[in-house]
Amino acid sequence: MAILVTGGAGFIGSNLVDRLVERGEDVACWDDFNDYYDPRIKRMNVAGLLERKRIRLYEGDICNSELGEEIFRREKIETVYHLAARAGVRHSLIAPLLYERVNCYGTMALLELARRHGVRKFIFGSTSSAYGTSKRLPFREDDPADAQVSPYAATKRAAEILCRSYNEIYGLPVICARFFTVYGPRGRPDMAVYIFTAAMEKGEEVQVYGDGTLRRDFTYVDDIVSGLLGALTADFGFEIVNLGESKTVEVRRLLELIAQATGKQPKLKFLPPAPGDVPATFADIAKARRLLGYHPSFPLERGVPLFVEWYRRTDGGLRQG
Repeated sequence: MAILVTGGAGFIGSNLVDRLVERGEDVACWDDFNDYYDPRIKRMNVAGLLERKRIRLYEGDICNSELGEEIFRREKIETVYHLAARAGVRHSLIAPLLYERVNCYGTMALLELARRHGVRKFIFGSTSSAYGTSKRLPFREDDPADAQVSPYAATKRAAEILCRSYNEIYGLPVICARFFTVYGPRGRPDMAVYIFTAAMEKGEEVQVYGDGTLRRDFTYVDDIVSGLLGALTADFGFEIVNLGESKTVEVRRLLELIAQATGKQPKLKFLPPAPGDVPATFADIAKARRLLGYHPSFPLERGVPLFVEWYRRTDGGLRQG
């Protein structure tokens, strides 16, 4: 029996695959290596993993049900971590139909495969963006989530509802894990920590949307993975669970920490606020602590230097190290 990780060559997915293999699990990694960002980075993410015996890589679109049928039949999938998605708030404003296809249809196609093949657990990678314009902080899982401000957020919330329907109708156990601004080794090049670090390292202008007072609950990837691993032993029917650091930090503080870690003074350029951005995110993680044994241990002051060290060692993920 194997564990399937969709998006397994991506940022969170490859870190999860790494930990699962270390635990002795058999893992099927499914990724399409699309060009949302440089596919070489994703191939480098899994280059070392593929040398191990307990992992198999399947390359293709998660909307391809025929490929999915082959994977589920061959691997005898027991648990699904569905992390494949079209990510990014701003790009979703440009290509909303692509986001609907991958994030909604792709999720439902995978849910249907899980139902037909008797999967025991389905863990879906969702997003804090699902809370939309909620003004109550910190965000709690029982808050209303009906005012999303980007196609990305709306498609991920729609996918959560599809997950709930498969639990209600077919009894498929599902956790929707809402991730809060994840950063760390193998991080996506379109995320703030990566963008700011790359610009400072190259001596380029650092472009900041807004005045630097946007607040985010920055969460180190190792903490996210620990939360996801907690789902392997948790007992659940349908749950939505926040995975965050449970601290909210202004972007200008993030910039200070990156400057300290790189030893370089940033050349800042402030831009108008970006459409789709919300003023703050902040996770209430009491439920994750209770259900998943989740205890984040990488505050931003610890995580940023680790990311900068990884960035320098790997040339931003383009070489192994």
